Amino acid sequence: MAWSRVAAQVAAAAVVLSAMVGGGRCMTNVAPGKNITATYGDEWLDAKATWYGKPTGSGPDDNGGACGYKDVDKEPFKGMIACGNQPIFKDGLGCGSCFEIKCDKPAECSNEPVTVFITGMNYEKIAPYHFDLSGIAFGAMAKKGEEEKLRKAGELELKFRRVKCKYPGDTKITFHIEKGSNPNYIAILVKYVAGDGDITGVGIKGKDAKEFQPMKQSWGAIWRIDTPKPLEGPLSLELTTEGGTKLVADDVIPKDWKADSVIKSELQAKE
Repeated sequence: MAWSRVAAQVAAAAVVLSAMVGGGRCMTNVAPGKNITATYGDEWLDAKATWYGKPTGSGPDDNGGACGYKDVDKEPFKGMIACGNQPIFKDGLGCGSCFEIKCDKPAECSNEPVTVFITGMNYEKIAPYHFDLSGIAFGAMAKKGEEEKLRKAGELELKFRRVKCKYPGDTKITFHIEKGSNPNYIAILVKYVAGDGDITGVGIKGKDAKEFQPMKQSWGAIWRIDTPKPLEGPLSLELTTEGGTKLVADDVIPKDWKADSVIKSELQAKE
């Protein structure tokens, strides 16, 4: 009998430890859903929502994420960001895509949709579709004045659907030439793309070149090319969105470009 009591105590302790490690949630391993593609309609899908970071913050402490974006707390994202699981993030090819989300339970939910941008990846296998939201975005699903109460729920069920990305009228597609870039290796972050929002292909063309050379996805929304022959500027870029839209920014990168610099184009996709 004494041994039975000891065994019971050990088992109980294991349950408590598991709960502590799992942040209070049951540890699960749910298979991911099908990839969310650049199709738009009225259908709402089911997902789980959690949040991370500061309650009124923009998620990661460095205001960045697995897409490579920075300053997600500022315009045009304004903290309305989410880390999607694999069928949403898609190894970075979902970076920049937009989703409407809403909840009707608990009572603090407004059931009114708000839009979030995908800026990172989450690895929790708690549902086929899972949005790990910034504190700001999670609270935005609440009725006015009930934001903090809703955040105390920690995890909830929501409805979501893919939507076209919309930005303020003066927002243009912007490129960041990453640190370490040089004439034989250049890595470029692409951000603030309206419409589909995400980029699935980038081509680059140097001065007097006739055709674009394909760049490879490095990680997130960053694309790179290694070339034995130095690329002579100005450089043009060709972008392909997930829905197949092609956008060309002619001579957008000047001849005297420098690594770790930001270039705002005059280009924007249709919403």
